[in-house]
Amino acid sequence: MRPELLPLAASLSARGERFALVTVVRREPPSSARVGDTALVTESGEYHGWAGGGCTRETVVREAQRAMADGEPRFISLSPEAIAPRAGMIALQMTCDSGGTVEIYVEPVLPVPRLVLFGATPMVEALARIGEAMGYRVERGAEASLEGAHVLVGTMGDEDLEVLQKVLRGEPAYVGVIASRRRFDQVRETLIACGVPRAALERVAAPAGLDIGARTPEEIALSVMAQIVAQRNEATQRTIPKEAIDPICGMTVAVAGARHSAQAEGKTYYFCCAGCRTKFLQKGVSA
Repeated sequence: MRPELLPLAASLSARGERFALVTVVRREPPSSARVGDTALVTESGEYHGWAGGGCTRETVVREAQRAMADGEPRFISLSPEAIAPRAGMIALQMTCDSGGTVEIYVEPVLPVPRLVLFGATPMVEALARIGEAMGYRVERGAEASLEGAHVLVGTMGDEDLEVLQKVLRGEPAYVGVIASRRRFDQVRETLIACGVPRAALERVAAPAGLDIGARTPEEIALSVMAQIVAQRNEATQRTIPKEAIDPICGMTVAVAGARHSAQAEGKTYYFCCAGCRTKFLQKGVSA
């Protein structure tokens, strides 16, 4: 990794944010990339470092965001000519006028999901065991960081108000409460009277868990974990970039942050590079 990327990678990891490391593993001239060149792509699409010219950057960012979304690495080849992809390779069009071929390995770096538990009931203990078995880092309330965590409040009435106020200030990814609907309605009204925003309380799952007819502590814990998994998967799908097809070369282009676009008959077209946009406009379509 390029030395200047190390502090950024460490900072993103400490904050529990996703990112992807991009490494050039092979190139053919006249590509400007060199074997060993590296870049880092954040979940929002910020690009740091170097892994080839600007005409490859959009493709690299798109593939990096896909890798972060599904957690799977990518081995991509960018070439101006159609090639037969090798096993595990994604063959894509190189749009640089200078030509050349570059092969890049994209590795997503994902934070370990965290499960923060308040309470010591049999259901909470069962959820701790399930979470550990699924690779979650299980932490107990008190001093745990809540930002981005999946939090379950299982205090069963003891300190519910104090704990929920603390949890909702911590920006967790998920908040569940083990309580009946009637009990939580009372808690909600008290928290609103204490100044907690209604919008924050709308994010709370209470009673926590999917409705699977759970009765035992273990079944309830399973329903809670199922709800957490469902929410995580839904959030992951929202991070996959929306895409369009370049009408000139047929390349897939990420809509968010696309640098080249044009309007035609009330529709927006997106392009992989300025050259494709120019060819499109030369056909008599107004920008």
